[in-house]
Amino acid sequence: MASNRVLSYFISLRMKKSNIFFMALTTVLCSCSYLLGNWKLANTATDFRRSTPCNIHSNATSAIRTQTPLDFNPHHVSDDLVNALPVARVKHIPPCIPKFSEYTPCEDVDRSLKFDRERLVYRERHCPEKSEVLKCRIPAPYGYRQTFRWPGSRDAAWYANVPHKHLTVEKAGQNWVRFKGDRFTFPGGGTMFPNGAGAYIDDIGKLINLRDGSIRTAIDTGCGVASLGAYLLSRNILTMSFAPKDTHIAQVQFALERGVPALIGILASIRLPYPSRAFDMAHCSRCLIPWGQYDGLYLIEVDRVLRPGGYWILSGPPINWERHWKGWDKTAEQFKGEQDLIESVAKSLCWKKLIQKDDIAIWQKPTNHAHCKINRKIFKKPQFCKDQDPDMAWYTKLETCLTPLPDVSNIRETSGGGPVAKWPQRLTSTPPRIISGSVGEITEEVFINNTNLWRTRLSYYKTLDQQIAEKGRYRNLLDMNSYLGGFAAALVIDKDPVWVMNIVPVESNVNTLGVIYERGLIGTYQNWCEAMSTYPRTYDFIHADAIFSLYKDRCEMEDILLEMDRILRPQGSVIIRDDVDFLVNAKTIADELKWETRLVDHEEGPLVREKLLIATKQYWTAPTPTQNQ
Repeated sequence: MASNRVLSYFISLRMKKSNIFFMALTTVLCSCSYLLGNWKLANTATDFRRSTPCNIHSNATSAIRTQTPLDFNPHHVSDDLVNALPVARVKHIPPCIPKFSEYTPCEDVDRSLKFDRERLVYRERHCPEKSEVLKCRIPAPYGYRQTFRWPGSRDAAWYANVPHKHLTVEKAGQNWVRFKGDRFTFPGGGTMFPNGAGAYIDDIGKLINLRDGSIRTAIDTGCGVASLGAYLLSRNILTMSFAPKDTHIAQVQFALERGVPALIGILASIRLPYPSRAFDMAHCSRCLIPWGQYDGLYLIEVDRVLRPGGYWILSGPPINWERHWKGWDKTAEQFKGEQDLIESVAKSLCWKKLIQKDDIAIWQKPTNHAHCKINRKIFKKPQFCKDQDPDMAWYTKLETCLTPLPDVSNIRETSGGGPVAKWPQRLTSTPPRIISGSVGEITEEVFINNTNLWRTRLSYYKTLDQQIAEKGRYRNLLDMNSYLGGFAAALVIDKDPVWVMNIVPVESNVNTLGVIYERGLIGTYQNWCEAMSTYPRTYDFIHADAIFSLYKDRCEMEDILLEMDRILRPQGSVIIRDDVDFLVNAKTIADELKWETRLVDHEEGPLVREKLLIATKQYWTAPTPTQNQ
């Protein structure tokens, strides 16, 4: 034990000596380093003193005494920054010249003259080549004003917004439109209803039921200023009005200013851009369409878009020709021949003529084609179409064949999955196309969940955009990628006084426009690489869900946003939903359009890649006419 203690003591002593040695060595090295550094600093100071004048203090004092007062005025202007900081300046897309204020790219009059005039083909869609597409912002006309709010807009529009008095002269005796002071007024008249659309609709209502909700969607061919559609809204009937861009200058533009759904369109050589079995009612009031000609081609197209059991209403020549022919531009025999031809075509389509009273005649399409297939032995024309998609309607050529209705198990059954529910239950009831399984993998559960989802999303939108939250602020809305129409349905459920043009892009994986119509909503097909068949400043609000994802590598984002800018009204709003990478690029272009923009998180929070771009188009117009000279 004693030896162990001695060993421990010896080791401890050695360690203490080692520590003392290292501490001493460190002290010596640090001292040397300090002395060396101090020596070098002393030499530098000496050199400095040698090079510095002895009167430095007096020179500094003199400088202070002679110093001029401090100048706090700016010595640059914002114009200097253009050259000084070119990278930091935001590029702006320039405005178009004022003559383009009503530019409709795919219905341009000058371009249309290059096409065939037979059957008015030249008035169909003819879009510009890529090299011809305008890369500028369409101006509103000088003096443009925010439209009247609905329902006041039904009866009045500002002259500055649609500066065309042509119809006030041409249709003066028919009460289409009148001009006084700074505005147009719309008495509700039409070619065949000079006493007003309201009285005309009452006459129709005495022949078929317009108030029980069984008729919800209608199409008005050759709509004029869309007074029929405007007044049918009071019966909860939503009408797709269309007319060509022709000598009746701005007729569709007037309809849109009134807050009534309308598109530029014509029956010529291609199908109307709607799915089969879409409309509960079709209407023509002296629309000048040659219904009996070309083997009944145009009535065959009306048959395609009418739902089973739907109605076709015709007023004007040749109906009631016995009374009116002297005031029309043909002989009695010619009008009789025209009506006989229409009656013959209608029978060949298996339509039933319900009634003709005074100037109105009404036919009804069958609820199925069970009998119609049998009587093809009697009517050799038209035969049923084979191997065609009845819902394909984007530049699809018209054919003189009858679109077959879906098969039924018995003669009393309604084709297409059964009759739709009456309005308003129709909006949220599962559409027959979904029940029958004819729209891909969309099930009843998917439909219900989608309806609920968009109610949640609309509530979120109203916290982000006070203009859409304010009832009555907006009237004309566009949904660029509608899917099942959930956004529009949510607005109806919320009782917002709006209508929505629901678009199903032709590039979509599944064609759902038929489902949208079965819900009692309206819409059309569209390829967003092209311009829409409507006038500038059509919509108060545009909603775009995953548009840029869908059109990636198909066309330029800038062209889509320029088209949105063209059809959006000054001070109108946009909500775009998409992946954040697309929206960052979209925001850059929107800033170049001089929109006010902001990116916000998805309604489920910041961890979701999908974001929202909220934008508002600023008010601006073409310069005054004197500035243009």
